[in-house]
Amino acid sequence: MLKRVLMAGAAGAFVIVGVLGMTSVSQSQDKKLVFAVVPKALNNPFYDQAKAGCEKAVAEIGADKVECFFTGPGEHGGGDEQAQIVADLVAKGVDGIAVSPSNAAAIAAALKDAKAANIPVLTFDSDLLPEDAGERLAYVGTHNYEIGTNLAKLVMEAKPKGGTVCIQSGGAAAANHNERMQGIRDTLGAMTGTTSPGEKLTGQNGWTEVDGCPLYTNDDFPLSVQQEEDILNKYPDLDAFIPTGGFAQFLPDANAAMLEPFKERIASGKLALAVADTLPMQIDALKAGLATGNVGQRPFEMGYKVIYALKDIHDGKAPPADPTYTGLDVCTPKNADTCVGGGG
Repeated sequence: MLKRVLMAGAAGAFVIVGVLGMTSVSQSQDKKLVFAVVPKALNNPFYDQAKAGCEKAVAEIGADKVECFFTGPGEHGGGDEQAQIVADLVAKGVDGIAVSPSNAAAIAAALKDAKAANIPVLTFDSDLLPEDAGERLAYVGTHNYEIGTNLAKLVMEAKPKGGTVCIQSGGAAAANHNERMQGIRDTLGAMTGTTSPGEKLTGQNGWTEVDGCPLYTNDDFPLSVQQEEDILNKYPDLDAFIPTGGFAQFLPDANAAMLEPFKERIASGKLALAVADTLPMQIDALKAGLATGNVGQRPFEMGYKVIYALKDIHDGKAPPADPTYTGLDVCTPKNADTCVGGGG
C-alpha cells in the first residue's frame, strides 16, 4: 500500500512522498496528527502571536502526538493564494485546519471537499460569511463587531459632539474587518439593524466620513502609513482616524515619523486616533502619545485554543462552542503600563 508522509516544502506547501509496502498514514492509529493553521499572511506580526499560541499547545500535548503546521501566503493579497493553500491542504489530507479567511467566499469554496474528507475545520480571527458557516465547525476569536464598537467609544470620549472621520480597513472582502467597520459606524451613528460593513456616515449622530474613505490597506503596511499621512494632510481638521487593524503601527519607526507633525493634535484631543490590536510595539506607540487608545485581541489564545479544539475533535469530543470568543482589551494612556499586549 501507499504511505503518505506530509513534509513541509520550501514554498510552505506539503510534499507527498510515496513509500510502497507501508500502511497508509490516514489509516494509522498512532501517527502524529498534523493540524494546519493558516493565517492571512506570514509577514503580519499579529499572527506571530497566534503561531506562538499553537506552539505552546503542541508542547503541552506532545510534539510526538501533534504538529502545528503554520502556513500561509508570504504577504496579504486578494485571498486567492490563501484559498489555493487551503484547497491543497484538503487535497493532501491533513488532520484538521484552522484558517483566518482573507476572502471569506473564496475560502468557503476551497473548503467544499473538507467535510467529505472528514477533515475538521475551524476559523479563527476572521470567519466565513453566514451563508457558508456550514463549511466549518466553529469560529474561535474576537467578537469583531465589538472591536468596532469599542474603537468608536474611544473616539466618542474624545469627540462627544461628533465630527469628521476616516476609517482605514484591511481587505474589502475580509469579513472580520467589515464587521469591525459596521461596529464603528453603528456606534458613531447611533444606528441599529444594519448589515456588514454598515452604512456610510453622512451626518448620523453628528458624524460624517470624509471623501476618499474608507481606505483599504490589504495589509500592506507601508501603504497604510502613506494612506494615513495623505488623509491627515488632506484634512488638517479631521476629528477622527480609525484603523480596524494595526497596519501603520506594525512599522514603529515609519509610524512615529509620520505622526510626529500630528502628535500635539492627538495629545490635545483634537484628533482622536483609535487603533485595533495591542501588540507590544502598539502599546509602545500608545505610551509615546501616538494614539488615543487601542482595542486589542488575543491572538496567542486563538492559536492555543484551535490546536486543543482540533485534537479534541479528533479524539471524538464535541467541537468548541460556536462562536468561541477569546475576549478583547481596551488600552488607553491611563492603563498602558498594565494593558495586555496581545501575547500569552
